Amino acid sequence: MDVKEYLDSVPDEKRESFLEIRKAIVDNLPEGFEETLSYGMLGYVVPLSLYPKGYRPAKGTPLPLIALAAQKQYISLYHLGLYGDPELLDWFVHAYAKMGYAHPLDMGKSCVRFRRREEIPLGLIGELAGKIGVWEWIRRYEESLAEARSGKPGGG
Repeated sequence: MDVKEYLDSVPDEKRESFLEIRKAIVDNLPEGFEETLSYGMLGYVVPLSLYPKGYRPAKGTPLPLIALAAQKQYISLYHLGLYGDPELLDWFVHAYAKMGYAHPLDMGKSCVRFRRREEIPLGLIGELAGKIGVWEWIRRYEESLAEARSGKPGGG
């Protein structure tokens, strides 16, 4: 399956919202990231041509930053920067809360789930997508690997 096939497979009832989220990401993602199919979802990755070492757990795999998936009950947005950067996570959670939606943020460690179209913060998603450039993401990833090897807390 490729990106086009994935997009074609998004259920009709989620398609419009999904495509709006995708557009918010693509329109704001810093130069150098590439849209691909990654882990069965749309992925926004640092391509191996820029970072040949790739993602350690899956040798030969581009370094992921964002993923977008149409699940059965919701649309999932995964942003690994939210998992690895407490300041970014705090910014996102507070910015979402200020939007005044009726329902609280539905979020896991790096996954934000959107069940209601009217509560998808497209501007905030776009801003989040633009927060970390390719070389900054590689630097952060390399630092987390070094911290993990050294046993220092904060590696992730």
